[in-house]
Amino acid sequence: MTDSGDIMGQVADCLLGIEMELRKLDLWEAERPPEKAFQSTEPFSLDTLTFTQWVQFVFLERMKLIVENGHPLPSVSGVAPMAGEYFRGRPESGQALIRELYAIDQLLSGS
Repeated sequence: MTDSGDIMGQVADCLLGIEMELRKLDLWEAERPPEKAFQSTEPFSLDTLTFTQWVQFVFLERMKLIVENGHPLPSVSGVAPMAGEYFRGRPESGQALIRELYAIDQLLSGS
């Protein structure tokens, strides 16, 4: 059994990997969307943000705060399947990003 510090380190590594893949795909955004875009009640804020904006400005920001403050990690994550849907039919494959998201899903789900 791994201790929580080890898991936190692995999650932090995954978060960096996700950011690096967004940058490689040229999907990292310098400017934050308007505040009203974050008031969505839809899953992944799909009505107000692109999936990659949600990953950058919601998922990564929340997860970084959790790790930095030593808060309990979520016990479930299912971001990778959504990434698979998002990249289906797009010119960029996103496979490396999907792998990073799958890794964090596995860590958080404890499998």
